[in-house]
Amino acid sequence: MKIVLLFISAAIVNNFVLSYFLGICPFLGVTGKLKSALGMGMATTFVMTLTGAITWIVYHLLLVRFGVPYLQYVAYILVIASLVQIIEMFIRKRYPSLYRALGIYLPLITTNCAILGLALLATLREYGLAQSVIFGFGAGVGFTFVMLVMAAIREELELADVPRAFRGAAITLVTAGLLALAFMGFSGLIYV
Repeated sequence: MKIVLLFISAAIVNNFVLSYFLGICPFLGVTGKLKSALGMGMATTFVMTLTGAITWIVYHLLLVRFGVPYLQYVAYILVIASLVQIIEMFIRKRYPSLYRALGIYLPLITTNCAILGLALLATLREYGLAQSVIFGFGAGVGFTFVMLVMAAIREELELADVPRAFRGAAITLVTAGLLALAFMGFSGLIYV
């Protein structure tokens, strides 16, 4: 039951984008179209899930064992950069249209603060290996969910009669704020 609560907490209640405000750059930059948002969300979910597992292993089996836990930032960034390079090569080879649609945002997963935040939060909260993986997967699912919601809203806004002063970035930021406000209603319900 605790694992299910951890998943729900990471995905909805303590959503990285709308509660912690981590990963805003791809949230605002890639949500113009549903296909791009889905691709970015799935790639980020995959990286977050693997990051949860690999950073736990690196921290507990290398950094703590050799007495250098203060190197966690460097180690985590190396793990995340390596994972993103593997994902980028895979997407470029298997899905060239998605690779072109994601453009510069795919390599930017490396610098996505949500992924580094995930690794640091899992370490700070002293999650076990299974909990770190579930936390990573839940955070990735939550990231994908809000990406899809925002992309769907932005596609609908293209057809709406938006006042001239609010067109473009303004309506996007207002929409993001309203979504964050809605998700803040969940805060405090579950914290695992």
